[in-house]
Amino acid sequence: MHFDWPFFWRYLFEPSQSYLAGLGLTVVLSVVSQTLGTAIGLFAALARLSRLRPLRGVVRAYVWVMRGTPLLVQIVFIYTGLAAADLFRFHDISLGLLTIPGNVQAGIVALSLNEGAYMAEIIRAGIASVDPGQTEAAKSVGMTYGLLMRRIVLPQAARFIIPPLGNEFNAMLKNSTLVSVIGVQELLLSTETLTSATFRVFELYSIVALYFLTLTTGWGFIQGFIEAKFGEASAQAKDASAVRRLLGFGRWREARPPA
Repeated sequence: MHFDWPFFWRYLFEPSQSYLAGLGLTVVLSVVSQTLGTAIGLFAALARLSRLRPLRGVVRAYVWVMRGTPLLVQIVFIYTGLAAADLFRFHDISLGLLTIPGNVQAGIVALSLNEGAYMAEIIRAGIASVDPGQTEAAKSVGMTYGLLMRRIVLPQAARFIIPPLGNEFNAMLKNSTLVSVIGVQELLLSTETLTSATFRVFELYSIVALYFLTLTTGWGFIQGFIEAKFGEASAQAKDASAVRRLLGFGRWREARPPA
């Protein structure tokens, strides 16, 4: 068995259409699942802070189950287990020219629910990092809970949420390979199909490793850029507020009522 360099370079720089389709599906699965997972995590985090004890109990149980069981088991349970028990079966959905297979739907649901449990704790920690005095001050002027969260708490909590959120998406890119067990033709399963046809296992798995390394490295640069911009904006806002307080000009003066 020797390493076939011409084969390696050809498939690395001139991948087949099925390979590109698998790569595209991997990215789509990751983006959609991370977006839905973040939304679920936000609602779960707010529910954990609710005064309703039953609601807090339900969310605690959800986080406990999703974080305490393997993601692979969750994927198989949601797609195969629910269907075997006649509880729910995923069917293909047709949206005009686009058809979403049932196994892709199940993969997105499993990845999103799993990610939501982790994001719930990340967002809850970010909310807890905001000075409680600001919340009390906002309530004292009659600000509603929704407005308080949108304008006071969540914008400040975002600087604590964004770094781990970026890390979670990096992990999501890699965890998306697990949906191959239910037949989702993402990048890993596309590679396995090619290995069955060409018997070039080492070369093709080297290529898929490089593809994932490229995806995660590229996202690392994007994440760094976002964090730098967000940190720069926060620093500028702090500096500007300090200047307004010390020198008495800018928006602070404009906002003062006329004498």
